[in-house]
Order: sequence, then structure tokens, then C-alpha cells
Amino acid sequence: EHQHTRYNPLRDDWVLVSAHRVKRPWQGQLEKPPPEDVPRWDPNNPLCPGATRANGEVNPQYEGTFVFPNDFPALQTDAPEPGDSDHPLFRAAAARGVCKVMCFHPWSDLTLPLMSLTEIRAVIDAWAELAAELGASYPWVQIFENKGAMMGCSNPHPHCQVWASSFLPNEAHLEDRTQREHLSQHSVPMLLEYAEQESRRKERVVVENTDWLVVVPYWATWPYQTLLLPRRHVCRLQDLREGERDSLASIMQRLLIKYDNLFEVSFPYSMGWHGAPTGPYLKEDCRHWQLHAHYYPPLLRSATVRKFMVGYEMLAQAQRDLTPEQ
Repeated sequence: EHQHTRYNPLRDDWVLVSAHRVKRPWQGQLEKPPPEDVPRWDPNNPLCPGATRANGEVNPQYEGTFVFPNDFPALQTDAPEPGDSDHPLFRAAAARGVCKVMCFHPWSDLTLPLMSLTEIRAVIDAWAELAAELGASYPWVQIFENKGAMMGCSNPHPHCQVWASSFLPNEAHLEDRTQREHLSQHSVPMLLEYAEQESRRKERVVVENTDWLVVVPYWATWPYQTLLLPRRHVCRLQDLREGERDSLASIMQRLLIKYDNLFEVSFPYSMGWHGAPTGPYLKEDCRHWQLHAHYYPPLLRSATVRKFMVGYEMLAQAQRDLTPEQ
């Protein structure tokens, strides 16, 4: 009932929990619920089989997953070096990489929770294949899915993006440091210990099976944020065993069905995988890392009322309006 702060050991920061604020009346912006009449195939949707993309290329008549280079990449392989800085407050560094788009399924009216376990397993295999392929040369491979218009998804079609970068992004750099420090101090990977603790306490568990655990983390910032964790020590997505990939497909489907059922709407979110760095880090000791996926959904108390990260959150620290346990 009372406000307090909680520590996030993965990010080495704090979140303000104000449980009583969820009772306040809301007269702010209401979101439009997602359309329910998405056509199965649309020649104007650049992600559909046979559609023509912005660069003039025509998609093949794919029947499973389909990966292609992003037509508007944030990272390119041949970017020039920035000029030398004349002052330490005006530094720049080279940024190169590859951006790909991966369609999960040929039908636009499907989302991951509506796909079969076999189809979801095919997505997981494609993720692992891309992570290994791009990770052979790039230090970081970020697999992420933005689902729903309010998360910036401009094309209604089941898909994700994969960005491989020549540098460790901020979140990866932070998680690398905090997990390394935890292993050094406690002789056990942080998120392996955390999964064991949450499994025993059962206060924040959403779904679980033999190989996987999904919790609303103790330090959650978003209202229905979840953390997907393997029970075994696994550093990277491509290290998952056959059985673990099958059970991952099952746990993802169960989690996403729960999200959709919560407000009886196709639930928007941003999700992404974090694992040990790759490229030159493949030769280094990365035992401090534990593979995990973050789900960050914006909806607060209905299909139309969302949580905004503004004001205090942008200028002071993250704040949430109900406890993770609630």
C-alpha cells in the first residue's frame, strides 16, 4: 500500500513503486484498440509474400519464416569513420552493422500466440541461426519485436527485427558489468540465482515449465513487464538444446495468450533477447551471462489506457503505479 523504491541489480538502478496511484481517475489520452479486420494478404503490405517493397524488390512466396535486409537500416556495413574530436565533450565513434527483418509467418492476420507450436519453434530456430551467423563477426546481435501500433509497428504482420552492431549498446554494456560483478561477488550467475529464488517464492511467477520461468520481475518498471528465464545456465540463444527450444515455444505461446486474454485485445509490447556478447567475445569467458528475454508492454489498466514514461520518469527515475505482485 505504501510507496517505496526497489533495486534493479541488472541495471544497477532504482524504481519508485507507488501502489496507491493506480486508483486515481484517468482523463488522459485513450489509445485506439488494434484493428480486428487485418487482411490475411495485402499487396500493399511490404511484409506479405509476393508484395513489392520500397526498394522495388519483390518478396518470394514464402511459406514459413522469411529474412531480408531492412530497406531502411539504422546501421550499415560501410559507414565512414567520424572525424577526430577537438574536445572530450564532443566525442564520436564509428558505428557499423547489419539490420534485418524477419517475418514469422506468411499471414498478416496472425500473431505469435495464434501460431502453432511447430511454427513458433521454427521462429526460435531462425532466431538462433541468425544470432550465430551474425554473431560470428559482430559483438552484439539484438533480436527484438515491436508488436502493435502503439509500439511503433507500422505494418500489421507477425515479424521482428535483428540488428547486429560493431559495438556493445548501452543496455548490453550495463548488463555485462552488473552480471560480471555479481558472479565475482557471489560465485553464481545473477539471473540463474534470481530464477531459483523466484521459483521458490512463487510471488511473481506468471508461467513456468521444466526448462523455463516467466516472472514479473521484483524491479519491474512497466505495469505487466515480464522476464523470461531458462532454468539451466545458458549464455546464448544458439546454445539452447532441442528440448529447450520446444519448451520455449510452449512457454512463449502460453505467456502471449495470457497477455492477449488480460484485456481481451491483441496485447502490444516490445520484447527482446539478451545473451552473452559475440564476435570477439566468443573467445572470452562469459560465464557471468545468463540468456533472458525482456517483455515491455505499455498497457496500464485497460486496452486503451497506457503507461507513459514522461516527467518524473524522464527527469528523475522510473516509477510504477502498482506493485509487481499486484
